[in-house]
Amino acid sequence: MAESFLTEATTTTTAAPPPPAAPAADIAPVLAVQGISKQFPGVLALDNVSVEFYPGEVHAVVGENGAGKSTLMKVLAGAYRPDSGTILFDGAPVVFNHPSEAQRAGISIIYQEFNLLPERTVMENIFLGREPHRMGLIDYGKLEENTRAVLKRLEAENLISPTTVLGTLSVAQQQVVEIAKALSYDAKVLIMDEPTAALASQEVAVLTTLVRRLQARGIAVIFISHRLIEVFELAQRVTVLKDGQKVGTALTKELSMGKVVEMMVGRVLSDYFPERARPEDIGEVALRLRGAGNEALRDIDLELRAGEIVGVAGLQGSGRTALAQAIFGVEPFRAGAMEIDGRPQLFHTPRQAIRNRFGYVTEDRKHEGLTLKQPINDNIMLTLRSLQRKLTRAFRNGTGGDRDLALELAQRVDVRAPSMEREVQFLSGGNQQKVVLAKWLATGASVLIFDEPTRGIDVEAKASIHERIRELARAGAAVLMISSELPEVIGMSDRIIVMWDGTIAGHLPAGSSEAEIMHLATGQSELRVTSDE
Repeated sequence: MAESFLTEATTTTTAAPPPPAAPAADIAPVLAVQGISKQFPGVLALDNVSVEFYPGEVHAVVGENGAGKSTLMKVLAGAYRPDSGTILFDGAPVVFNHPSEAQRAGISIIYQEFNLLPERTVMENIFLGREPHRMGLIDYGKLEENTRAVLKRLEAENLISPTTVLGTLSVAQQQVVEIAKALSYDAKVLIMDEPTAALASQEVAVLTTLVRRLQARGIAVIFISHRLIEVFELAQRVTVLKDGQKVGTALTKELSMGKVVEMMVGRVLSDYFPERARPEDIGEVALRLRGAGNEALRDIDLELRAGEIVGVAGLQGSGRTALAQAIFGVEPFRAGAMEIDGRPQLFHTPRQAIRNRFGYVTEDRKHEGLTLKQPINDNIMLTLRSLQRKLTRAFRNGTGGDRDLALELAQRVDVRAPSMEREVQFLSGGNQQKVVLAKWLATGASVLIFDEPTRGIDVEAKASIHERIRELARAGAAVLMISSELPEVIGMSDRIIVMWDGTIAGHLPAGSSEAEIMHLATGQSELRVTSDE
């Protein structure tokens, strides 16, 4: 039976302090919504939602894509006006006509896509539009002093310099700047929308520490995440939304992951991952690497067989994505040997890889996998068209052939949309990922590389993507799957390779533990296995 995500806990590389207890019963909420509703054309996004948020507490809001989470957060942050209902801030009714009004009142939001200027310095970003002046000019000395004071409140004064250009910082450091910017407004409530989506595990530990410091200062943190493990590590209270309605709010300690998932999707997902391949289902070697390397990789020995899923684990910068790009010809191997179905072959361009029936689902689907303003039809057929293969007359003439094939593939991967002419930018993250998958199915790919296949999508969409990937393997495809989520690597993989410092630190069997993976991923073992057999 497959590993169950619902019962398995995980740990980060740096243990976080235990979450504080929920506020006492006599503590008043700092922010509350009562009977909030919001409707858009054809969609009731929020339906009579009431929630309370307390000072010094992390309150997670979870739900599938389309459940109403983002709409509720935008109402709280002043980006949307509710159609009905009341917002209470410090016990008094408030009406926000613009996000700046909510921010000045003490409610700040950090979106998954940062609202920062990469060419400006840290201090210019934190106090943008509020710079201290002296004799009509910006007082940069005072600006730097004020920034250091804000960073000190986060105990991050040694982590980031106020004069550093923001674009030179890591994603995690930029997130610290966003948090510091919120603190500079004397925020009482901080909304964090998918704050860990782009972070490696060690960076998540840093964020966890910062959130604890915010709690200690009495700030209410509203935490939006699809990663339930992080929800249970960080939050004291959880609110579940579904189809614009509140399913319920409860203390985290009184819930299980399984119960939260059941509340989110309306049914029990007893086995989050599909069953692994049986030995008799695994075929011949489809891809073999021997001593392969380039500027980012060295001594890569790997075999990938038809019918199996090989998971790739490792910390950020370990070479996971570099391995995928080298195989696919984005950054080709410069040394060693590669064989495809027993034939020597080395890809120097992605086009060569595609012509040899390789597919690559990149980690950044919006910028590298899709044309967002084009309809589902065109996105699914995009790569196949680019190959300029010998196609049917109907397809070449743009009549019904391509549309029929696109519809068939969309149905196969369960894309949910009102029309195949729907622009991809308006789909949920899970449906966007399914469109990318359908695009590669259109090419008949027999070797598929997935880089973070479920990043930023909800729990039910994840289960659907997992099932689609396993179906491909059952149909004979060879799958290489990269993921930062160890439960996903463990639950989906028939074998696991662990990257460290640009090479394969070791090969592990199906069902290996997180501790075994992290032991190799952190360079704590000298083990170098040079054969998959």
